[in-house]
Amino acid sequence: MKDITMRKNSFVKGAFITTLGIVIAKILGILYVVPFHAIIGEQGGALYGYAYTIYTVFMSIASAGIPLAISKLVSEYQTLGYYDAKKRVFSIGKKLSLLLGFICFLVILFFAPFLAKAVLGDVTGGNTVEDVTMVIRIIGTAILIVPLLSIYRGYFEGHRFMSPPSISQVVEQIVRVLIIIFGSFVALKVFHFSLTTAVSIALAGATLGAFCSYLYLFIKKIKNKGKFNERARTVNEPLITDKMILVKLFYYAIPFILIDIFKSIYNYVDMVTVVKGLVHVANYSVGDAETVYSMLSTWSQKFNMILLAVSTGVIVSLIPSLTESLVKKDHAQMEKKVCQALNILFYLLIPLTLGISLMSKSIWMLFYGDSLYGPSVLSYYIFVGLFVGLFTAMISTLQALKELKAVFISLISGLVVKILLNMSLMSAFYQMNFPPYYGVITASIAGYLVSFILCLIFLNIKCGIQFEGVLKNFVDSLVGAILMSMILLCVSIWIPMVSNIRIMNIWVLLFYGMLGGFVYFFYAHCVGLTIRVFGKRALSVLNGLIHRK
Repeated sequence: MKDITMRKNSFVKGAFITTLGIVIAKILGILYVVPFHAIIGEQGGALYGYAYTIYTVFMSIASAGIPLAISKLVSEYQTLGYYDAKKRVFSIGKKLSLLLGFICFLVILFFAPFLAKAVLGDVTGGNTVEDVTMVIRIIGTAILIVPLLSIYRGYFEGHRFMSPPSISQVVEQIVRVLIIIFGSFVALKVFHFSLTTAVSIALAGATLGAFCSYLYLFIKKIKNKGKFNERARTVNEPLITDKMILVKLFYYAIPFILIDIFKSIYNYVDMVTVVKGLVHVANYSVGDAETVYSMLSTWSQKFNMILLAVSTGVIVSLIPSLTESLVKKDHAQMEKKVCQALNILFYLLIPLTLGISLMSKSIWMLFYGDSLYGPSVLSYYIFVGLFVGLFTAMISTLQALKELKAVFISLISGLVVKILLNMSLMSAFYQMNFPPYYGVITASIAGYLVSFILCLIFLNIKCGIQFEGVLKNFVDSLVGAILMSMILLCVSIWIPMVSNIRIMNIWVLLFYGMLGGFVYFFYAHCVGLTIRVFGKRALSVLNGLIHRK
């Protein structure tokens, strides 16, 4: 039988397939929080958030840049016809990922108590240093597997086989969610273990999910070995040593690693300042401060993942496609792909962000129940997801175009803004009788916005990319999203946007989601935005994906 999941994809098709897979995985990651939140509560959510924040920092070091570097280098050698070098890229990448993963695991294992102490400081009354130490060590086991899994995904994506990596993410999330829900429930409700043990079991889902996903891609590669060996051209391949490949991998990977490290540092800054700041600056109790932190680091973050899924899908498809154009020195195609990526992001992310912000009360009520802080946190924090998505896409584009100095300047500028504003804005918002945690969120938005704007300036000046058409599409996307929001607010006069009956919010969200989607896409169609963003073949591309033989 012909394998329908191993076809090469164009940029738009690849972006659609990758985004769809990631969005499905993230939706699964959102749905599980309803029972998980009910099982472990706010204190458990804070403990879960502590572990994941530490984990993401080390994952940034162990593997964040390598998959996209593998994808970029494989695409480059495939385009040039250097097939032996391409195979050795995969082999070297696997060895490198295993080594880095093992080193990071050992660091986490032995330094977990120090990390836990740095997280909590002198704050007492909630989770203890021993609790945080245990969960950090448990999540650390995932670093032994996830880097290797990432190498396989990068290898598939470098060949423009986008479906298998997307499916693997869904597999990973399904296994992880099942372990999180059933593991934590059985631990707390059946065997009556401690909250720390239940959270540890939930965190172990990351390791087992990654292992199952790795097995899927491993088997997929073996069964489709011939497709990776297909030759598009025959050339006299120059001598490329393993050392040269390794140097190039690091050269390509370091900026991607920096991107993830800097994003993780944003979360780390919040981790070490939010609880302490709310307690000492705004006179919150430790319990309330940890509740707010859990909403920022865990519960609201789940909805930001939807926006980041769209951005990641576009980036994963853009990098190998952009690399091919760069190798061929086709500036027109480079500019077209960068602008198209921005157009797609604006088209999808702006209405999603405003819609989630507008419906924050019903979303929070449905997923977590009634909350004093939750809806207000989500209604504003979702905008962080918007700017993270835009920032990540453009910083990755600069890296793909080898503008490493611009990458570093953009990253460090945004981070400096975040660090300088975090505590001062928390205090300022409190003094103005606004929720003090809005200051933390505003600092994050300001940092990512500064980085994003700098990226656009560098792309224009250094790469000659013009954004006039993108600006028009941005305005149309924004107007459409505002129009959508206004109509929904008018309708809410007769049909409330939130129900006190928790389960009824499903129907509220379905109604407003479909109405908002209809209004936005109808407007986009009327002003020609959809055609300008996706091209005249947008519908045929979608039909082709659905009806592939």
